[in-house]
Amino acid sequence: MNTSNITLDNITASWLPARQEAAMLRLDKLDTEISGNKWFKLKYNLEAARSEGKQHILTFGGAFSNHIAATAAACREAGLHCTGIIRGEQPAVLSHTLQTAVDKGMQLEFVSREAYRHHRISFENRPGTYIIPEGGHNAAGARGCEEILSLFPTGHFTHILCAVGTGTTLAGLINSAAAAQTVIGIPVLKGAGYLEAEVKALLHPGPTSHWQLLHDFHGGGYAKVKPDLIDFINTFFAETGIPTDIIYTGKLVRAFRELIHQRYFPDNSKVLLIHTGGLQGNLSLPPGVLSL
Repeated sequence: MNTSNITLDNITASWLPARQEAAMLRLDKLDTEISGNKWFKLKYNLEAARSEGKQHILTFGGAFSNHIAATAAACREAGLHCTGIIRGEQPAVLSHTLQTAVDKGMQLEFVSREAYRHHRISFENRPGTYIIPEGGHNAAGARGCEEILSLFPTGHFTHILCAVGTGTTLAGLINSAAAAQTVIGIPVLKGAGYLEAEVKALLHPGPTSHWQLLHDFHGGGYAKVKPDLIDFINTFFAETGIPTDIIYTGKLVRAFRELIHQRYFPDNSKVLLIHTGGLQGNLSLPPGVLSL
């Protein structure tokens, strides 16, 4: 994968005061299908599968999982078979995300939410299979995300902000950030207090940069899309030319705006926002809702 497409774009939104600087690391430009942080989370997992001689990838996600779509595309590119264990009953019509995965060759297996939640899924008769946890949440996934901040000189930023699903990307950023930087995660799930432990489990031993999770910006919960979020995404794109998605980065940037209004950041802070991709998720909306 050629990372030269990635850019570091200054944010020039009308609500950003002169006393603050902000930029967006555009991982969404990496690839249209293996988008953003997904490529970094899959990189060492797929390497491990190949080194172990595994020809089949099995992973997990919901009907709107960017991870599912990206894994299907990555496996097709790598010549690997793949299966997605999907949370919930099979719908009459697949979401755009799931249809994309099927088109890329992924086999889908739907399980009840209860069985999914309690991991009552058998893998005993699946030889030659390499299992990637939901969202790429393992040490290999975090290792790949440790490379994100090396794409550009980022040591001058005082704060790094990232949307959080499983916490894998956030852990990679914490592991690689400078000691003086503060890394802030914006969970997009409601009631996700468990994420602190999930992130800590992927951190390197010893001191790390300061980090925290801010849980008040989920907008109602995962994949909850309200009119005010749509309005914000459209306005931000009109002002900056930066597209964001309805699941992760739209909520990330909106949280950043609210933190600015709260004067959360000291004057002269330099804030880096990580665009984690996932723009394919916007295609689940009716045409014309977003102006991207």
